[in-house]
Amino acid sequence: MSMPTDANQAGEARRGPLGTRILALTLLVIGSAGFVYPFLWMIATALRTPEGVAHAGASLWPLQWQWSNFAEGLGSFPFWTYLRNSLLSTLVPVVAVVFSSSLVGFAFARIRARGAGVLFAVVLSTLLLPQEVTIVPQFILFRNLDMIDTLWPIIVPTFFGSAFFIFLYRQFYLRLPEALTDAALIDGAGWFRIWFSIYLPLSRPIIIATAVLQFMSYWNNFFQAAIYLTTDRWKTLPLALAGFQSVNGTDTPLLMATALVVTAPCVLLFFIAQRHIIGGISFTGSK
Repeated sequence: MSMPTDANQAGEARRGPLGTRILALTLLVIGSAGFVYPFLWMIATALRTPEGVAHAGASLWPLQWQWSNFAEGLGSFPFWTYLRNSLLSTLVPVVAVVFSSSLVGFAFARIRARGAGVLFAVVLSTLLLPQEVTIVPQFILFRNLDMIDTLWPIIVPTFFGSAFFIFLYRQFYLRLPEALTDAALIDGAGWFRIWFSIYLPLSRPIIIATAVLQFMSYWNNFFQAAIYLTTDRWKTLPLALAGFQSVNGTDTPLLMATALVVTAPCVLLFFIAQRHIIGGISFTGSK
């Protein structure tokens, strides 16, 4: 009967004094409220009338519920065309970066070759280059390839992997037992077969983390879209939101309603997959 008591005492010791826990919880609640308030204000504004916005102040409760703001906001520009473009420029890069980064990360983790460490350091060094530095040579390259005003400049680079995700996959695969590779090599499997049949199926946590982070990054991708896309044919939703005021003036409820629809997929996806994101990034690859 003393074992549960000892376990409870050990748990209490790990959690710390009651006063410290209450203080930490209070700070977390205050910090969370500061982050959540702007989002709640956006939801409340999306449901207000223009007059209600002018007299709302800091209130989060609309006096008049204007559900038509969503239909009017989305109907004020070619929403379905921009949605298609956003899905193409997001889902294809998600699949591309998952497979390419996983393959390269596996090679760095398991294939022993001369100079692999130096090459991996070169890959990581690209993280130090800001996007503004590389955008000019990339723009010249894609202009010479006649790809400006298409989605190709956004999609094509993802087929060559991402340095950040290559690092995550390498660290994840280093946690897996190396005996898996040795056994497969003895059975005559090649490196690509080992990656595809053994390591990739075991990569579910890091795959989900990569897919969600890549989705949120490219779904909200404004910088590249503004550089490469010049006509309405290939505009994405973030780029369309930037020009929303030129169509609807200063109609804040319509802008908030449209912005809420655009940001909703990222918010929902993060809350659904947050456990996998944390598990994948914390490198829990082995039991």
